[in-house]
Amino acid sequence: MFIKILKYWNTLRYLKPSQLYWQLFYRIIKPSVSQKKIDTTLREKFSPWVPAIKHDETFFKNDTATFLNQSHFVKTKTIWNDDSIEKLWLYHLHYFDALQASSTKQQTLCHDLLNRWITENPLLQGNGWEPYPTSLRIVNMVKYTLEGHTLTNTILRSLYLQARCLRKRLEYHLLGNHLLANAKALIFAGLFFNTAESEHWLQKGLRILRQQISIQVLTDGGHFELSPMYHAIILEDFLDIMNVLQTYKLPIPSTLTHAIEQMRNWLNIMTHPDGRIAFFNDATFDIAPTSSQLDQYAQRLNLPALPLKTTEGIHLQDSGYIRLSLDQCYLILDVGKIGPDYLPGHAHADTLSFELSLHGKRTFVNSGISCYGTGPERNIQRGTAAHNTVVVQGKNSSEVWKGFRVARRAKPFGLTIEQLDCGWKIQCSHTGYWRLRPRITHSRTWTITEHQLLIQDTVTPKTSACSYLHLHPDFNCKNTGSRYQCGKASIKFNSQSTKITSNSYYPAFGKTQKNQCLETPFAHTLETLIEW
Repeated sequence: MFIKILKYWNTLRYLKPSQLYWQLFYRIIKPSVSQKKIDTTLREKFSPWVPAIKHDETFFKNDTATFLNQSHFVKTKTIWNDDSIEKLWLYHLHYFDALQASSTKQQTLCHDLLNRWITENPLLQGNGWEPYPTSLRIVNMVKYTLEGHTLTNTILRSLYLQARCLRKRLEYHLLGNHLLANAKALIFAGLFFNTAESEHWLQKGLRILRQQISIQVLTDGGHFELSPMYHAIILEDFLDIMNVLQTYKLPIPSTLTHAIEQMRNWLNIMTHPDGRIAFFNDATFDIAPTSSQLDQYAQRLNLPALPLKTTEGIHLQDSGYIRLSLDQCYLILDVGKIGPDYLPGHAHADTLSFELSLHGKRTFVNSGISCYGTGPERNIQRGTAAHNTVVVQGKNSSEVWKGFRVARRAKPFGLTIEQLDCGWKIQCSHTGYWRLRPRITHSRTWTITEHQLLIQDTVTPKTSACSYLHLHPDFNCKNTGSRYQCGKASIKFNSQSTKITSNSYYPAFGKTQKNQCLETPFAHTLETLIEW
C-alpha cells in the first residue's frame, strides 16, 4: 500500500494546479449545451483552399471499417461505444478521417456514415462527444467542404452544435497536443460559420494557439512532448491553420510562421535516411504524415523547400536529441528529459537510447508502439528493455505505468560533446536509478568515427545490469565467435555473456514483427564496438 501511495504521489506531484482544478471541474460540473439558436450562415471565402495531405488507406469495405490495422463490422448502432473494442480504434471511427481520403469512394462512404453518426450519437453521450475526437471530426468536416463538397443542413447544424459543445469542454486538464487540437477546431469552425458565436470560437482558438506555441514549441523547434510522431501531427495542424487563415484572408501570426519553419527543420533532423521518423517516446509509422509529405504541403503554401541534410553534428539542445552523420552512418542519441514534467503521457523509459542507420537502412532501432491502453504490451513497449540502452536490476529507468503515467523519472546530467578530428565523443549520465539502494548511476559514452561506433556503459556502484541492442527485422545476427555479424555491421563486446534473443518490433498500431536483440549482462562496465 505504501509503495502504491508513493507511486501516485510521484506521478501527481508534477501536475499543474490548473490541471487538478479542471479535472475536478469536469467531474463535478457537467456542461449544458443548448440546441437552440443554431445559425448555419457561412463565411465567404477569399481564396481557394490549398490541397492538404490526403489519406491513401482503404478505411471502409464490405460494411467494415479498418483503422490501426484492425477491422470491425460497423453496421450496428452499438459500434460507436462497443466496450469490447479498443478505445483508440473507436476514436478513429469518430474522427471521420476518410473525409480526407484520396479516394472519392472512401469519401462518399464516410459521408454516408456521418449521417448515421448524427442519428446514433445523442448530444454529449459516448466516445464521439469527447473533446479530442470532436476536435478532429470538426476539422475533417470543414476541410471536406473547403475542397468543394456540400454538407446538408442537418450535417451543418450538427457541426455547429459540435463546435458549441467543444467550446465548453476544452481540455485544460490535459493540455499539450490535445489543447492544440481543440484550438485548431475552434479556428476552423469559427472561420467556417459567420455568426457572433463563431467569431468568439475563432478568437478563443487563436488566443490558445498563440499561447500554446510559446509553451509547446521549444527553441530548437521540437514539440515539447518529444515524440517525433506527435511533432509531425502538430506540424500538419499548424500548416492546416495557415491554410485556412489564408483561405479566409486573415493575417497569419508571425509566431505560427516561425514555429512551422523551426518544426520542419527539427523533423528533418529526426528523420532517418529512409524518410521516416525515429522511434523515441510514443512513435510509430502510419499515424502522422512523413517529413516529405509535410514539406510538399508547405511548398504548396508557398513556404520554401527544406535545405538538403548536412553531415555535421546537430544538438537539439532543448529537446535533448543529438544527430550525428558520418559517411554511411546516421546516429540519433537521446540525452534529454522524457518530456514536460506535467505531461509525460507519451514518454518512454528510453533515456540514453539511440537509433542507428547504416548505408541508408535502419539497423539498430527502438521497438516502437502497436497499442495504447493499460495492458501489459503497452508497459513492455514503454519499458527500458524495449530500447537501445541499459536496464539496471531489472528496473525501468523511469517508472512508466498505467499506459500514460510516469512516477519517478530519469533526468540526464553531465552531458559533454567533444568534436574529434574525424568524429565526435558524447558522454552523458542520468538519475533514473538513483531511487535504488544503493543509489545507482548509469553513464554512457558514444565515440563515433568514420567506420565505427564505440559505446561505453558504466553503472556505479557495481551491480547487475543488462545492455539491449535491437536489430531492425530486416537483419539477422550471427555469432562468428569473437564477433556478431548483423548485415554490414560487425559488433564486438568486451564480454562473453552476450546472447541473441527473439524480440518484437512494432512498426505501426496493430502490427508486430519479429526481430533480434543482443542482450549483454554486465556488472560494472561494458564496451560495445560496432563497425561497418
